[in-house]
Amino acid sequence: MSTTAETTIAAPRSRRLDPTYTRDGGGRGNFEMLAWLFMRISGVFLVVLIAVHLTTNLLVGDGIHAVDFGFVAGKWAHPLWQFWDLALLWLAMLHGANGVRTIINDYTRRGTGRFWLTMILYIATAVIIILGTLVIFTFDPCMVDASGALLEGSPAFCG
Repeated sequence: MSTTAETTIAAPRSRRLDPTYTRDGGGRGNFEMLAWLFMRISGVFLVVLIAVHLTTNLLVGDGIHAVDFGFVAGKWAHPLWQFWDLALLWLAMLHGANGVRTIINDYTRRGTGRFWLTMILYIATAVIIILGTLVIFTFDPCMVDASGALLEGSPAFCG
Protein backbone atom coordinates (compact mmCIF):
# COMPACT_ATOMS: atom_id res chain seq x y z
CA MET A 1 0.00 0.00 0.00
CA SER A 2 1.98 2.90 -1.22
CA THR A 3 0.75 6.45 -1.51
CA THR A 4 2.53 9.31 -3.11
CA ALA A 5 0.55 12.01 -1.32
CA GLU A 6 2.73 14.56 0.40
CA THR A 7 2.09 15.28 4.08
CA THR A 8 2.53 18.81 5.35
CA ILE A 9 3.09 19.49 9.04
CA ALA A 10 2.25 22.95 10.30
CA ALA A 11 5.05 25.01 11.83
CA PRO A 12 5.13 24.89 15.61
CA ARG A 13 3.84 27.78 17.67
CA SER A 14 7.29 28.82 18.88
CA ARG A 15 9.45 30.90 16.57
CA ARG A 16 12.56 29.30 18.11
CA LEU A 17 11.65 25.97 16.55
CA ASP A 18 10.80 27.41 13.15
CA PRO A 19 13.75 26.80 10.79
CA THR A 20 13.09 30.09 8.99
CA TYR A 21 13.55 32.09 12.19
CA THR A 22 16.71 34.16 12.32
CA ARG A 23 17.85 36.52 15.02
CA ASP A 24 17.51 40.17 14.23
CA GLY A 25 20.05 41.35 16.81
CA GLY A 26 17.41 43.03 18.98
CA GLY A 27 16.27 41.68 22.28
CA ARG A 28 17.17 41.67 25.92
CA GLY A 29 20.94 41.72 25.54
CA ASN A 30 22.88 39.60 27.96
CA PHE A 31 20.28 39.51 30.73
CA GLU A 32 19.26 35.89 30.20
CA MET A 33 22.89 34.78 29.97
CA LEU A 34 23.71 36.64 33.19
CA ALA A 35 20.63 35.15 34.89
CA TRP A 36 21.77 31.67 33.80
CA LEU A 37 25.27 32.35 35.13
CA PHE A 38 23.85 33.72 38.40
CA MET A 39 21.89 30.49 38.92
CA ARG A 40 25.06 28.39 38.61
CA ILE A 41 27.23 30.59 40.84
CA SER A 42 24.57 31.20 43.49
CA GLY A 43 23.80 27.48 43.53
CA VAL A 44 27.40 26.68 44.45
CA PHE A 45 27.42 29.31 47.20
CA LEU A 46 24.03 28.11 48.48
CA VAL A 47 25.33 24.54 48.84
CA VAL A 48 28.16 25.81 51.05
CA LEU A 49 25.95 28.19 53.05
CA ILE A 50 23.30 25.53 53.65
CA ALA A 51 25.84 22.81 54.53
CA VAL A 52 27.46 25.02 57.20
CA HIS A 53 24.05 26.20 58.43
CA LEU A 54 22.75 22.65 58.87
CA THR A 55 26.00 21.42 60.39
CA THR A 56 26.18 24.17 63.03
CA ASN A 57 22.48 23.99 63.85
CA LEU A 58 21.84 20.26 63.80
CA LEU A 59 25.09 18.34 64.25
CA VAL A 60 27.32 20.40 66.55
CA GLY A 61 26.63 20.37 70.27
CA ASP A 62 23.31 18.86 71.38
CA GLY A 63 21.99 18.70 67.84
CA ILE A 64 18.42 19.58 67.05
CA HIS A 65 17.41 19.46 70.72
CA ALA A 66 19.50 22.59 71.37
CA VAL A 67 17.75 24.70 68.72
CA ASP A 68 15.45 27.10 70.54
CA PHE A 69 15.04 30.84 71.04
CA GLY A 70 18.18 31.06 73.17
CA PHE A 71 20.24 29.20 70.56
CA VAL A 72 19.18 31.57 67.78
CA ALA A 73 19.62 34.60 70.04
CA GLY A 74 23.13 33.49 70.97
CA LYS A 75 24.00 32.81 67.37
CA TRP A 76 22.71 36.18 66.14
CA ALA A 77 24.62 37.98 68.90
CA HIS A 78 27.70 37.46 66.70
CA PRO A 79 27.87 39.55 63.48
CA LEU A 80 29.37 36.65 61.50
CA TRP A 81 26.20 34.57 61.89
CA GLN A 82 24.00 37.57 61.12
CA PHE A 83 25.78 38.10 57.80
CA TRP A 84 25.87 34.33 57.14
CA ASP A 85 22.11 34.04 57.56
CA LEU A 86 21.62 37.27 55.60
CA ALA A 87 23.65 35.87 52.68
CA LEU A 88 21.65 32.65 52.89
CA LEU A 89 18.36 34.56 52.84
CA TRP A 90 19.32 36.86 49.96
CA LEU A 91 20.87 34.19 47.77
CA ALA A 92 18.07 31.69 48.36
CA MET A 93 15.36 34.27 47.60
CA LEU A 94 17.06 35.65 44.49
CA HIS A 95 17.95 32.16 43.24
CA GLY A 96 14.38 30.96 43.75
CA ALA A 97 12.83 34.10 42.26
CA ASN A 98 15.03 33.78 39.17
CA GLY A 99 13.90 30.17 38.76
CA VAL A 100 10.22 31.07 39.13
CA ARG A 101 10.71 33.98 36.68
CA THR A 102 12.03 31.48 34.15
CA ILE A 103 9.03 29.21 34.71
CA ILE A 104 6.65 32.17 34.29
CA ASN A 105 8.35 33.12 31.02
CA ASP A 106 8.21 29.52 29.78
CA TYR A 107 4.57 28.77 30.59
CA THR A 108 2.72 32.08 30.30
CA ARG A 109 1.50 32.84 26.78
CA ARG A 110 -0.10 36.24 27.13
CA GLY A 111 2.05 39.30 27.77
CA THR A 112 -0.28 40.80 30.39
CA GLY A 113 -0.43 37.59 32.40
CA ARG A 114 3.35 37.26 32.27
CA PHE A 115 3.74 40.90 33.35
CA TRP A 116 1.45 40.62 36.38
CA LEU A 117 2.81 37.26 37.52
CA THR A 118 6.34 38.64 37.28
CA MET A 119 5.36 41.79 39.21
CA ILE A 120 3.74 39.69 41.97
CA LEU A 121 6.91 37.59 42.11
CA TYR A 122 9.17 40.65 42.34
CA ILE A 123 7.02 42.30 45.02
CA ALA A 124 6.82 39.12 47.11
CA THR A 125 10.58 38.59 46.81
CA ALA A 126 11.33 42.19 47.81
CA VAL A 127 8.96 42.04 50.81
CA ILE A 128 10.48 38.78 52.09
CA ILE A 129 14.04 40.03 51.63
CA ILE A 130 13.29 43.35 53.38
CA LEU A 131 11.42 41.74 56.27
CA GLY A 132 14.04 39.01 56.70
CA THR A 133 16.85 41.57 56.71
CA LEU A 134 15.00 43.65 59.31
CA VAL A 135 14.47 40.59 61.51
CA ILE A 136 18.13 39.61 61.34
CA PHE A 137 19.51 43.09 62.16
CA THR A 138 16.86 44.36 64.61
CA PHE A 139 16.50 41.12 66.58
CA ASP A 140 16.76 41.76 70.33
CA PRO A 141 16.97 38.57 72.39
CA CYS A 142 16.69 40.36 75.74
CA MET A 143 12.93 40.80 76.02
CA VAL A 144 11.65 43.14 78.70
CA ASP A 145 8.19 43.88 80.03
CA ALA A 146 6.62 47.34 80.48
CA SER A 147 8.54 47.93 83.71
CA GLY A 148 11.90 47.12 82.08
CA ALA A 149 12.41 43.77 83.82
CA LEU A 150 13.63 40.81 81.79
CA LEU A 151 10.92 38.39 80.82
CA GLU A 152 11.09 34.83 82.02
CA GLY A 153 12.84 32.60 79.50
CA SER A 154 15.29 35.26 78.32
CA PRO A 155 18.74 33.91 77.44
CA ALA A 156 21.34 33.77 80.23
CA PHE A 157 23.64 36.30 78.55
CA CYS A 158 21.05 39.06 78.98
CA GLY A 159 21.95 39.34 82.67
